[in-house]
Amino acid sequence: MRKCEWVVYAKRPFAGPEAVLAYLSRYTHRVAISNSRLLAMDERGVTFRWKDYRVKSGAAMGAAVGASGQTRHKTMTLEPEEFMRRFLLHVLPGRFHRIRHYGLLANGCRKASLALARELLHAVPAQAAALSNDEQAGALPDAAPPAFICRHCGHAMIILQTFMRGEPIRAPPPS
Repeated sequence: MRKCEWVVYAKRPFAGPEAVLAYLSRYTHRVAISNSRLLAMDERGVTFRWKDYRVKSGAAMGAAVGASGQTRHKTMTLEPEEFMRRFLLHVLPGRFHRIRHYGLLANGCRKASLALARELLHAVPAQAAALSNDEQAGALPDAAPPAFICRHCGHAMIILQTFMRGEPIRAPPPS
């Protein structure tokens, strides 16, 4: 691809290059929680506002109250250590930038991309895996506990492949 000559056609932005830069900077340098969502910080902990996406909105788009009468915008108070732990889960390593709507998890093709990734990895779909794990747990009550547990969700981690020291992680290109 490096040998190809690339010609990029881009129209002039209506509001000028500053508007384009401002638009992109909202996505590349966004923090996990904005200051406007922080409500209080006291001896009880840090209180902030969050949106519950499980509550479906009403007839009007952006309605604060869902069809079931529940509000989408809620408040939560966490101890400072827990708040910082959760906040730091969203901090990217140096030189990395988060850009929305790009890559494997982009909204437009998320389902298809994840299905293809699971197929290429020969992974069992999540629902089938949950059923088989429950069936196995019922069939083998004396089974040894899993060696690795995910610290986020608490489920057993499955070893897909093990690499020996010095072994290449990618297969050599086909001849």
